[in-house]
Amino acid sequence: MRLPITTVLSLSALAALVLTGCSTGSTTSAEPASPTTAAPRKVGSNTAASAPLSSAALSKRLLDESDLGEGYSRKPQRPATHDDVTVIGCPALAKLGSSAATGTGLSFPRQAKASFTYAGGSDSEVSEVSEELYSDTATKLSQGIGEIFDAMTACPTYQLVSGTIVIDMGTKQTAAPDLGDEQWSQLLTYAVGGQRSVVKQTAIRTGTILVVLSGAPALVDAHLADAVQAAQAR
Repeated sequence: MRLPITTVLSLSALAALVLTGCSTGSTTSAEPASPTTAAPRKVGSNTAASAPLSSAALSKRLLDESDLGEGYSRKPQRPATHDDVTVIGCPALAKLGSSAATGTGLSFPRQAKASFTYAGGSDSEVSEVSEELYSDTATKLSQGIGEIFDAMTACPTYQLVSGTIVIDMGTKQTAAPDLGDEQWSQLLTYAVGGQRSVVKQTAIRTGTILVVLSGAPALVDAHLADAVQAAQAR
């Protein structure tokens, strides 16, 4: 049993798991993440827009099945949940409070989201990838996402607990591609029910838009540049 990637992590959750349900499918084995040197964040001069965009405008810049290619299917968006999640072993993350731990840590009202499954691989495994777009001033976007990424990567291992469910987490900061104005990227290892899987999460700020892809590492790497390019479209 494993938690779906798009249930485990959405951008607004960055600090938590939404502990609802399980899905079938194989898992990706990995050893617990270990401390790593933080990849430098690059501040560039690319600009997507001079003012924040509305949620409706952001939704038009999300990738869709035609952008992703054959084998992708869009998933219905899950309603927001407010599970009681406790962080153990990571004071920096616990300090952010229950709002971060239940998926409401980023309070940007202008947002758009889409999640997809991919069944086009050479085996029977179904992978997932999710995209989230946020818009606000460059300063607010940078501070908001930076605070959560810093808190998560401050602890190479920790646990998330909800009721009787205990999830062992590991984080490892990784280098992000040279896109947009600022970049953040990490690998998250989560283990529950005797199974272990790895999720990659990369955030790119381009002007007043924040692009975040989360999911199977290969899918995130394959579609990140296209997501940033679509977000920059005018």
